[in-house]
Amino acid sequence: MGDDAVELDAAGRKVRLSHPDKVIFPERGWTKRDLAEYYLAVGPGVLRALRERPTALQRYPDGVEGEWFFQKRMPRNHPDWIPTARVTFPSGRRADEMCPTEIAAVVWAVQFNTVTFHPWPVRRADADRPDELRLDLDPQPGTGYEDAVAAARELRAVLEEHGVRGWPKTSGGRGIHVFVPIAPRWTFTEVRRAAIAAGRELERRMPERVTTRWWKEERGEKIFVDYNQTARDRTIASAYSVRPRPHAPVSAPLRWEEVGEARPEDFDIRTMAARYADVGDVHADMEEHAFSLEPLLELARRDEAEHGLGDLPYPPDHPKMPGEPKRVQPSRARKS
Repeated sequence: MGDDAVELDAAGRKVRLSHPDKVIFPERGWTKRDLAEYYLAVGPGVLRALRERPTALQRYPDGVEGEWFFQKRMPRNHPDWIPTARVTFPSGRRADEMCPTEIAAVVWAVQFNTVTFHPWPVRRADADRPDELRLDLDPQPGTGYEDAVAAARELRAVLEEHGVRGWPKTSGGRGIHVFVPIAPRWTFTEVRRAAIAAGRELERRMPERVTTRWWKEERGEKIFVDYNQTARDRTIASAYSVRPRPHAPVSAPLRWEEVGEARPEDFDIRTMAARYADVGDVHADMEEHAFSLEPLLELARRDEAEHGLGDLPYPPDHPKMPGEPKRVQPSRARKS
């Protein structure tokens, strides 16, 4: 294997790690091996978040202070024990993405300097029907984690009043993600519509603190409900994913009662490994649920019928969608 390679045991499968002492997080001195051993320590948890999901890899060949890229297509020479699924991008182009079914696939990706895993909200059995509704509470300039906490608590109530339950996690930055397991019956368009309805209801309840405005110039100092994270080919870092910041923060699954107490900086590859050894995967029970989106879609229908609230702009890389408003920055529209 050479002097600079090690073999790690990933739940019974041996995975080769070359240059294990390569520093990925210079500020902490943490290496590729440290990263791989972290993912092994939280193995069942990260695998729950990724299992059977087409997953893009965020790779840092020179560590987190260097250049990086997203790898969506699985390389041709990948191990035959890692399954793939064919996904269709908004452009109509397709790619085969890896779908981890064992923790060895995660370690194999770390060998290629993958820091963060970005799974689609679908399983490979049906890559066009999401089985998660993902809500991203994104602090805008002038706001912080405390503001996201307040929004998350109210969002919890909005969701429960519409028959679904959310599982919260830190983003690894200043935000909070809330994931809802759903039955894979609805299209990406319908799931996005449900996310917009939930976001608008949250905005009505917290108008001074929450916004669904797509254009940054209109958001103000509020928490932005990034509904476009539910658009096709938009992905959110998985639970337990390490984020590419100097202190190696982790997207940490939380219990609702922890949301106000925990801080994003509490969780890095060392502290999360210790927490996992202590409490395990606090989101393990997500697997047991598959909620209906009908109550939220009914809310969307009411918003449209009673308030004239239709669709909102898509991300710039998406083709123009039916019913989408003009995709032009408001200040530019006024000038023209």
